[in-house]
Amino acid sequence: MRPGLKPSLLTIALFAGLLTACSGGGGGGGTTVAPVPVPTPTPTPTPTPTQSQPTYTRGVFPAASSFKDQCEVPRVGVDIEGNPYTDVQGTLGDELFWLRSWTEETYLWNDEVTDQNPYNFSNPEAYFDVLRTTETTPSGEDKDDFHFYQPTTEYLAQRTAAPTAGYGARFAIYASAPPRDVRVVFTEPNSPASTPVSGEAPFQRGAQILQIDGVDVVNGGSQADVDILNAGLFPATAGESHTFVVRDVGETARTVTVTSANIAPSPVNRTEIIDQGANKVGYILFNTFSPTTSEEAIRDAIQTMADGNVTDLVLDLRYNGGGLLAVASQLSYMVAGPTPTTGQTFELLQFNDDAGNRNPVTGQVNSPIPFYATGLGFSLPNGTPLPSLDLPRVFILSTGGTCSASEAVINGLRGVGIDVVLIGDITCGKPYGFYPTDNCGTTFYTIQFQGVNNVGFGDYADGFVPQDNSFAFGERLPGCTVSDDLSNPLGTAGENLLETALYYAENNACPPVPFSSAASTGVAPGSPETVFDRIPGQQLAIRTSPFTEARDILENSRDLTGVN
Repeated sequence: MRPGLKPSLLTIALFAGLLTACSGGGGGGGTTVAPVPVPTPTPTPTPTPTQSQPTYTRGVFPAASSFKDQCEVPRVGVDIEGNPYTDVQGTLGDELFWLRSWTEETYLWNDEVTDQNPYNFSNPEAYFDVLRTTETTPSGEDKDDFHFYQPTTEYLAQRTAAPTAGYGARFAIYASAPPRDVRVVFTEPNSPASTPVSGEAPFQRGAQILQIDGVDVVNGGSQADVDILNAGLFPATAGESHTFVVRDVGETARTVTVTSANIAPSPVNRTEIIDQGANKVGYILFNTFSPTTSEEAIRDAIQTMADGNVTDLVLDLRYNGGGLLAVASQLSYMVAGPTPTTGQTFELLQFNDDAGNRNPVTGQVNSPIPFYATGLGFSLPNGTPLPSLDLPRVFILSTGGTCSASEAVINGLRGVGIDVVLIGDITCGKPYGFYPTDNCGTTFYTIQFQGVNNVGFGDYADGFVPQDNSFAFGERLPGCTVSDDLSNPLGTAGENLLETALYYAENNACPPVPFSSAASTGVAPGSPETVFDRIPGQQLAIRTSPFTEARDILENSRDLTGVN
């Protein structure tokens, strides 16, 4: 098994029960986390279809459009975006047959799906779970590790970037059963987590959470304790006040009271320009290619770099699970500039063998995605010229949470000859994407395309790998394997990944002795996902919102437009 986890277990939103109580004997090593992925009910037979329901014939697939929006329980009214529901009265059979035909028409590996009788399943979600390939990558990972669904109400809230209750802190849970280890990964600017109280921000990178509302985070064992801990870490509403005992890196414990607010995460969390001799190195912590604000935010960040005359750029994508390919294309153009990108392909989408030269989801001719040099109307007016840095190389800071559109930036730039230096860990390995599709109140995500770059390469399902890494699979890039140890603030020269990138920029090589301050954080070197990969059955838990679905859909959608 490869070191690190797939993105479906990384930048995610988990449901209650995230922290587990002690089991007999007091817990400790080997105790597993409560399951996180979408529930997978066991298929159970249903009655023989009535005359009004569709008839199943193996290998015969009526058009998916003939079943679309025919719902056993139709919705009425409008959704949170003000769009009227198009549901009409139908049957469970209609919903099941829509999934079957939709998969046959649009799934990338439709010829690897076993055609099973829909009437053997009691609900659409159970049927959807089996409408996927069971093939594996060269390393033995599931080829399709991104097959999931969620209530459409949650998807729409995420798509519109509706603010959600929280503190503006991202927590990493290294051990969710006693003795627990919960750390602060980063905080959002101008949020309750980062706004100083008595001269000090309540939450700081690397801080360990020791108590919440009087309950011991490390050893609290009852279910009542666990409920209090989850309620404090992930407040359900704005205006909730919770008291924490935290221990910052290298410091003694302190007590803070923090009040939750409605938080919309900032795509660009911070920028820096670092003087390094005669050179200026730009740094951008970019956390999501979301459809609402990321376009303008990354344009402004690149403009700051251009105004500062940077000669090198470090793009920190270690926590960026992806999002819109269009914004990934814009970012890639702004890094490389017009000379290598004009008239070239950023990414070409490849669909299933039955699709021909058309996109089976939209019905449009499958044209290459260019390097976009202007705003596209997400958060910048259409046609707004974008700045460019015209750099021949870029440093990417990565972890197993660097996924989807983030990887498309790496692949797209390499396709036009830009040197990409990877500092950190193996990326998630997702050259695939999907168009989130609602039917009858559930939004389904099935892999519908693979992206390839200007030279036709897109085979990185086992991730991009720093050159010095021992992993035997994946696509190797120049760079260094470095652990994300939380010991220094992001964007500072002493931070592990950034310090390594700065060394490489000057010496064109990895440091002879890795930079690391793991002892000061009290956790083993490595990103949370590699720590958790060593504990059988446990999964990394990072959460910033109260959504109950186990994955942040927009961060992994790799959708081009954000419009379904």
